[in-house]
Amino acid sequence: MKYVIGIVVGITTLFVALMVLIPNQKGSAADGSNVTVENGVQIIDLTAKGGYSPNKTVAKAGMPTKLEVATDGTFDCSSTILIPSLSVTKQLPSSGTTEVDLGTPQVGSLNGTCGMGMYRFEIDFQG
Repeated sequence: MKYVIGIVVGITTLFVALMVLIPNQKGSAADGSNVTVENGVQIIDLTAKGGYSPNKTVAKAGMPTKLEVATDGTFDCSSTILIPSLSVTKQLPSSGTTEVDLGTPQVGSLNGTCGMGMYRFEIDFQG
């Protein structure tokens, strides 16, 4: 019996370790499919639930940009969004859409994480 309990604990520990150590692979929008422009403002759509989707986005630098983060029954750590370089911390509602003003980004990468730093997303602003 102790042997079975040991195996179960070992497998559970391995599973949890892999969930933490393996990067979030929610997909990429290198084609900009989650980016639109409305009235001269670039809008980047992101979904937060068990991580961020897509976790990589390509967008245009040098234009006013807003991030729209959608949640739908989100109760995990991705319901808190952190963008350290912009001093942004937002607690997202469990369901709905939250807008984050990103200003007018220059060429480069903008990185964000969940409240625990487990889930990440990146926006690559190109000229």
